Amino acid sequence: MSTFEAVLPGGELASFRPLDPDGDLELVHGWMHQPHVVPYWQLDVGRAELGGYLCRAAADDHQTVLIGSVDGEPVSYWECYWAARDPLAGHYPAEPADQGVHLLIGPPERTGRGLGRRLLEAVVAWQLGREPATRRVVAEPDVRNLRMIHVFEQCGFRRAGELELPDKRAALMIHERPR
Repeated sequence: MSTFEAVLPGGELASFRPLDPDGDLELVHGWMHQPHVVPYWQLDVGRAELGGYLCRAAADDHQTVLIGSVDGEPVSYWECYWAARDPLAGHYPAEPADQGVHLLIGPPERTGRGLGRRLLEAVVAWQLGREPATRRVVAEPDVRNLRMIHVFEQCGFRRAGELELPDKRAALMIHERPR
């Protein structure tokens, strides 16, 4: 998978590249310990444990793990996955080409300004563009993460119910491909 770019509303250049589990460990470790991230990702662990998680995530052939930057500054972590091949498929009526997305904006000073929405729009457009058979992109944020649910709604996701997952109660968010 190569890097992809998008010009965001306002003219900022967003770029997304594959995670380098070793090279990005310090960056992601810092983000996973931010107070706005800890309750929802639950990866505020030591470097060795997080490094193992990142290596497994990057090697998993059902997902693409990305670092997103804005104007050259790394600001976000993404897990884009094939939902029908994910454990999530056992909790909702998954279609074979459904894709899913997990994300976080790392630097606290970059939150609360609409950046998550702008980046999510770019990633969803990329997901829909890479697979014409995909009709839906799904997400399952923690029901307590009202800010993230709001971001998904702003990007055209609809709340399709709640799911009891092994690690959380989640809002099932679904974005339909525009007709």
